[in-house]
Amino acid sequence: MPHVAARGRGRRTMNEINMVPFIDVMLVLLIIFMVTAPLITPSLIDLPSVGKASRKPDQVIEVSVGKDEHLELKLTDKSVGMPLKDIPPAILQAQADKPAGSVAVVISADRNVKYEAVVKVMDALQRAGVQRVGLSVQLTQ
Repeated sequence: MPHVAARGRGRRTMNEINMVPFIDVMLVLLIIFMVTAPLITPSLIDLPSVGKASRKPDQVIEVSVGKDEHLELKLTDKSVGMPLKDIPPAILQAQADKPAGSVAVVISADRNVKYEAVVKVMDALQRAGVQRVGLSVQLTQ
């Protein structure tokens, strides 16, 4: 309800907001947060660590993602550029005549490549049923 002030001849309403209740609510909230903040325990996240495999693979197939998201498939000594849709069948063919787990697939990418491009490659390999897929990690010292 607007307050009425008497000034001179007429009565005029004052268009001011009463800030006292607002300040009281903010102080109560501040006190509540200050009391509850020490009670909240920080959560810990267990991140995976980089380690070595227990057994070294007999053969490694490398899928390289270049700066321009161009894909290359390295089988033994030769490197062939190909689109994403052709990579899973080529890898499955290379793994077909070998024992399970003896041929590992490693995805390596340039540091400037979007993470989405690497995930697309991993997703295509997973959907095709490719076994033993890993990421190439270069440790800086």
